[in-house]
Amino acid sequence: MSQGLQADLAFNNRPESAPEGGGRGPRLARWNPAEWPLAADWAPVVGQFLASQAGQQLGAFIERRLAAGAIIYPPQPFRALALTPLADVRVVILGQDPYHGPGQAQGLAFSVPDGVRPPPSLRNIFKELARDPAVDPAPHGGGSLERWARQGVLLLNTSLTVEEGQAASHAKQGWESLTDQLISAVSAMPEPVVFLLWGAHAQAKQALIDPRHRVLTANHPSPLSALRPPVPFLGCGHFSAANRVLRAQGRDGIHW
Repeated sequence: MSQGLQADLAFNNRPESAPEGGGRGPRLARWNPAEWPLAADWAPVVGQFLASQAGQQLGAFIERRLAAGAIIYPPQPFRALALTPLADVRVVILGQDPYHGPGQAQGLAFSVPDGVRPPPSLRNIFKELARDPAVDPAPHGGGSLERWARQGVLLLNTSLTVEEGQAASHAKQGWESLTDQLISAVSAMPEPVVFLLWGAHAQAKQALIDPRHRVLTANHPSPLSALRPPVPFLGCGHFSAANRVLRAQGRDGIHW
């Protein structure tokens, strides 16, 4: 059984960690990372972070916010690390922080559960997929990108939690230390990886990436920037470009 399948089974059979109520949907119930499934090969990086001063300060911060009554999403902050083991990573897509609306965040950058209306950035991602003549996107009936994660696309936000209605509310509280270490771990892998860096926030992480990997940059898919120069997201062709890179390496492309 693969690490990805093991992690997915663990996630689907996890103890309930995020009560539902008030129409807000699943949310984080407590700071207990041991309850959050992740693939085994990510565990050394995550464990080192949690034992560090930055990790302990982050935990204390989240505990304080929960005690104060804050609604925090998502219920499983390590979801991307559960679905996409380090050894399986072929493509990395970096987001900023989880969606902050009720029922939206599911621990995967840009993704929302099926049945939830896709936010504007995700709608533009789907527009770009439909526009790219070299891509035959998989049929989808909603906004979940879990099928990408299971194919080796690491959908990583640089901050892994957020408070309801408050974008970037958990930025600069310690998550960035972990996610920088996760990016560095991917960069150290022997096989070249394709990094899709959309917007200035993601592109600021390029210094962490070894030059032997392929980095594609464009504006963020947000409607505020998707059509603006220097590299508009709509029309960037990143999905077919990533597959060309993978196939040139003798690897399968992603079924977007």
